[in-house]
Amino acid sequence: MIPRSTQIPREAPTMIQTFLSLMHRGGPVMWPLFVLSVVSVAVSFERGVYWIRQNGPSAKRGFVLLMDSFRRGDRMRVSALAETSDTVYSRVATSLLNDGASDAVAVGSVEAERIHMDRFMATLSTIITAAPMLGILGTVTGIIRSFELLGGGGAMVDPRAISGGIGEALVATASGLVVALITLFPFMGYGAQRENTLGRLETMIAVAQLTLGASPPPRPHHEPSTDANHKHERAPAEIGVPQQV
Repeated sequence: MIPRSTQIPREAPTMIQTFLSLMHRGGPVMWPLFVLSVVSVAVSFERGVYWIRQNGPSAKRGFVLLMDSFRRGDRMRVSALAETSDTVYSRVATSLLNDGASDAVAVGSVEAERIHMDRFMATLSTIITAAPMLGILGTVTGIIRSFELLGGGGAMVDPRAISGGIGEALVATASGLVVALITLFPFMGYGAQRENTLGRLETMIAVAQLTLGASPPPRPHHEPSTDANHKHERAPAEIGVPQQV
């Protein structure tokens, strides 16, 4: 029986060799496709973590509690709930409490959160479009190489050389489609999360405007001390006036 420790070094080079062989058969466009696939996986993971934090089970429970507090007009409870979590809903709720639920404040707070929601979405969209195009480019270069062999080899043309060009075309096309597909599904899922979140924010803002009003809460202000006024009032009396004899 071969020990497990001796099997790992044999399997690792085989996987690397298979990968390098695939990259070689696909032609030069395989390396840009590989870079796009790495970027796609990294961005999809980052966006997945973000949306789990914003719309996970605990975040949704917090949103329900915020909505209930807004319907009751309970500013203290809304403030307490917003301080216990760091989600898009709590941040917008804090803005509505501190600055008022006017349309300008609502639009500003939502737009500030939209920047975080749309982060890297343009990158995923670009990969979805660029990956198949790179695959088609690899197809064209592979077919061109095959036709060059046919045109310059005369009657004695090696069929394996021609099949190599055709194989390059097929591998590049398939790789481009795979990269586009593994990017498309996260992109569509995150887009749906974005739309659902914006819908919840619109509902929360509408309820806040009905119950809290558009004006910010009155801020406590300190009355100027009256001691100084009394001193100024007493000052003329305390000034010595020459008494008439």
